[in-house]
Amino acid sequence: MRFFHVVSLLAVASTALLATLPIAAQSSQTHPWTIKEIFGGESLTGDAPGDISWSPDGKRATYIADSGDVMQIDTADGKLTTLVQAQKIARLLNAPLREKDRDHRNRYNQPDYIWSPDSTHMLFNTDGELWNYDLASGQGATIGNTGMQSGDDPKFSPDGARVSYVRDHNLYVQPVKAGGAAVALTATKEPTLLNGEIDWVYLEELDTRSNYFWSPDSKQIAYLQVDEAKVPEYPLTDWIPVHATVDEQRYPQPGDPNPGVRVGVVSAEGGATQWLKIPLSTGNDYIPRFGWVSSHVVWVEVLTRDQKHRDLYFADTRTGAVKRVLAETEPKYFTIAYDFIFVGDHQFLNTGWQDGYTHIYRYTFDAAHPLGEEVKPAGELEHGEYEVSEIKAVDEAKGTVYYLSNEGNPRDQQVWAVQLDGTGKRRVTQTDGFHDPEFAQKGGAFIDTSSTLITPPVVSYCTGSGTGAGACTPFWRSHAVAGHTVVPPVNLELTAADGKTKLFGTLQLPVGERAAASVPLIVNPYGGPGVGTAKNKYGNRGWYFDQLLAEHGFAVLHVDNRGMAGRGRDFEQAAYHSFGPAELADQLASVDQVLAKYPQIDGHRMGWWGWSWGGSFTLYALSHSDRFLAGGSGAPVTDWRLYDSIYTERYMGLPSEDAKAYHDDSDVNSADRIHGHIVIFHGTGDDNVHLGNTVQYIQKLIDAGIPYDYNIFPRKTHSVAGPEAQTELHIRLLQQFEQYVMHPELGKDEQGQ
Repeated sequence: MRFFHVVSLLAVASTALLATLPIAAQSSQTHPWTIKEIFGGESLTGDAPGDISWSPDGKRATYIADSGDVMQIDTADGKLTTLVQAQKIARLLNAPLREKDRDHRNRYNQPDYIWSPDSTHMLFNTDGELWNYDLASGQGATIGNTGMQSGDDPKFSPDGARVSYVRDHNLYVQPVKAGGAAVALTATKEPTLLNGEIDWVYLEELDTRSNYFWSPDSKQIAYLQVDEAKVPEYPLTDWIPVHATVDEQRYPQPGDPNPGVRVGVVSAEGGATQWLKIPLSTGNDYIPRFGWVSSHVVWVEVLTRDQKHRDLYFADTRTGAVKRVLAETEPKYFTIAYDFIFVGDHQFLNTGWQDGYTHIYRYTFDAAHPLGEEVKPAGELEHGEYEVSEIKAVDEAKGTVYYLSNEGNPRDQQVWAVQLDGTGKRRVTQTDGFHDPEFAQKGGAFIDTSSTLITPPVVSYCTGSGTGAGACTPFWRSHAVAGHTVVPPVNLELTAADGKTKLFGTLQLPVGERAAASVPLIVNPYGGPGVGTAKNKYGNRGWYFDQLLAEHGFAVLHVDNRGMAGRGRDFEQAAYHSFGPAELADQLASVDQVLAKYPQIDGHRMGWWGWSWGGSFTLYALSHSDRFLAGGSGAPVTDWRLYDSIYTERYMGLPSEDAKAYHDDSDVNSADRIHGHIVIFHGTGDDNVHLGNTVQYIQKLIDAGIPYDYNIFPRKTHSVAGPEAQTELHIRLLQQFEQYVMHPELGKDEQGQ
């Protein structure tokens, strides 16, 4: 449905033709790109194996193939074979899921199964029912209450005798052997008290993936209790049923009460919880991570609400004693890396911006008396003007740390290794591009998914020896894309608006007859913090959409501006308390440099589009510049007071502390100044950026008498996933640029101008 502005039937018909028919200039190609081909079915190159899991003994890596079979790589010979046939687990894998549940599984990488500690069983959990599969017998058995949802976030105890899970906001423990009764470790009935369960804002903004952990001796469980009672609710409405339903989501916005949190320890046999007396500012501080140092000592990380102070506490579960052993401060905010990785019984690693770039730091403590004194810094393991993106594994036997970084090329991501004492740094992966590995718990072997900007993924088994490309053996390759002319984009190195900072990006140019004519430009940045997109990594469907736009005569520009991630603290924090001005200045400076270097690009015919932060950026750009004829904004935050507390306050502070930035950088307050024609996309079930953002922005457009287009996607969440929705979205986006950028005179006629 359209609001305010109705597109003519002629324009709609032309859109359908654009999406399905070849264009004259590309008639020599055997198969021009179509939107339905790109978004309406399976991946053109095939989907690389995902959710790769290693057995604890490190002897096999497994994943679920498109066929439904569980495949394994045996490290003894590196061969790919079938471990579990699809028909044995088809009922579990084909269980119906709600749109939100399906989205969360994909967005937050929630696994379909886990391994038993002895590597002999696989515990499947696809619809809440826990099913324990015995590899030796080929038989499976349900754990928990048959016919009910047994629980979420299942875990084996370290000794393998029991399985724990969360059900109805409480923690349960269930013997693995048949006949054993479940034991409820917590018994709260308040729906706002979550015991060991993750609330939405921790899941989304602190990358929390579990909120309870077994002690190493299998006798206790430490868990986080989240109290959402004071957190405001947001209604997510489903209008598809005859009688609409409402799902009330607990969602703290900037300045709102945050979930209250505390860490407790409970016996695996049941009984009273011992609450650790960790100092917290009530309703303000966060506990992003916690875990076990030993069988009687728990560590707890505390991050203050302003995200400028991070403390590490040790707590003795026998005595109740608590000690702060590490205190860190950042002038603006901490990078979004919260993991403390404990190695052995006397040391741990974490990453931070201490020297301006994210690097690995080691700390030691007295294993016999961990609460005796503060931990001691033991050095920076590596150093340089590059970013470490993640610590992937530690081989304790060899004292080797495996990590990911962009050292040597900011566009690449390589696997590196260094010893715990900071010696012997070496690059493990040898091919250029982007490497995304999953490591075994022991030995340094890993499964590597690698690609480049123009080379689809290859998945390999790697020994971790780092002796060259021969150390990795491919076992899965992407399909070739037949019948198309694939045009590599141009890698760009540009200069930011400050005149000195280097920016990276790409420019997709049309070829053939379309390249010889005047070429309109589409600018497509993300723009926001915590993300870097200028990667030497295969873009799959998004890149094919760029290819389609190029076939239709458009150039497409992607640039990472200051304020984005992957380039160090100063680069990202250039946008602190400023969501828009610096980012837009860098994008406009980049556009000017591209126009100067490529005279065939028409600076009078430009469009802009983006999603999420990029959707907000689209509205900001069209309201603060008159250079763009049209824009496409997907799932935008239009008022920063409407987004969640953790993310927004990290970069903008509290609204009461900087009301001017909140006002000036929120799109609703500049909607009456928007230039060009805008189309907005939003899923009605978006639990990340709520539909209310778009509704409030549209009201401002109506008040100002400004025409617009708007596409909703019923029940769809933030990513608007699914072939039908993605096809509709990109058809509409292509029409937007054809009508208002490629042929602006037709767009004016449509608006009666």
